[in-house]
Amino acid sequence: MKNNLKVLRAIKNISQEELAKQIDVSRQTINAMEKGKYVPSTLLALKLARYFEKPVEEIFELDENE
Repeated sequence: MKNNLKVLRAIKNISQEELAKQIDVSRQTINAMEKGKYVPSTLLALKLARYFEKPVEEIFELDENE
């Protein structure tokens, strides 16, 4: 699964730590998602969508093999 969390964070000019606090996860979770090492739960994906005011599909994208 691909995502553009890092880009969206840059647009909002917030750190991983700030985003983590906003959606109540650890900075390490944000870092792992940005590196594609962690696939978020539905709840977490929806929290991110709400925070960035974007549909989930604009944040996360399935790879062709998925």
